[in-house]
Amino acid sequence: MARKKFHVAFYLLGGIVAFLWLVPLIWMVLTAFTKASFVMQVFPHTGWTFGNIAYVWGQVPFGRYYLNTITIVVCTYAIQFVTITMAAYALATLHFKGEKLVFLIIFVQIIIPNDILIIPNFMTISDLGLTDTKLAIMLPFLGSAMGTFLLRQHFKTIPRALTDAAIIDGCNTAQVIRHVFVPNAKTAYISFALVSVSYHWNNFLWPLVVTNSVENRTLTVGLALFAKSKEAVLQWTNVCAATFIISAPLVVLFLVFQRQFIESFVSSGIK
Repeated sequence: MARKKFHVAFYLLGGIVAFLWLVPLIWMVLTAFTKASFVMQVFPHTGWTFGNIAYVWGQVPFGRYYLNTITIVVCTYAIQFVTITMAAYALATLHFKGEKLVFLIIFVQIIIPNDILIIPNFMTISDLGLTDTKLAIMLPFLGSAMGTFLLRQHFKTIPRALTDAAIIDGCNTAQVIRHVFVPNAKTAYISFALVSVSYHWNNFLWPLVVTNSVENRTLTVGLALFAKSKEAVLQWTNVCAATFIISAPLVVLFLVFQRQFIESFVSSGIK
């Protein structure tokens, strides 16, 4: 009986905490679809409208920002897919001198915030003459310490017998990776895709530093500029509508793949 009460209390507390985390999102959605008001309200009640979305879309080149952001997100993950696969395979299956040191260096990179590296990264990008380009936004993230670590943990769980069987059948290293390791780590790839996409979709400071033109700005930079512009007309409804336009795809993406996302991190031992 006591155990049952503990479980009820635990889930009740979890539900309350989850609701508190959802409050800003709920408020943003409600405000985005209510009529304009110069007063910030806890519970918007000025009437429902889709006019805010239409107004914001017409005032800001969100179509261009979407194209830029999707291009950056997709290209970055596509290259990361290759780099983390190769690195994780080497760390999970090969034995070489300095293996533990290499893994330690990669692991330490997870701890270092990316914002600390903005100045040296910008100096490198500037010396290469790549400022105000999409490549400049992607270049520092074409490898991922977190992705390598996550994938290595999954590769470690793949039975050695599968690799041996593939080699006996005549597969070379590239074919072993393609036909054995990659298919057996689909949940890890999906989980990292969600992490990578959400990070680069929401990344603000680095794109702000290295871009100057509309042709290369991302959604987050566009949102920040819109919020301070005269087109926002000091309306929280317009700012929330712009935020909704940016955040809606990520929310849908997580809801679709949340099961694979959670299973992957649990199975890799990351809490």
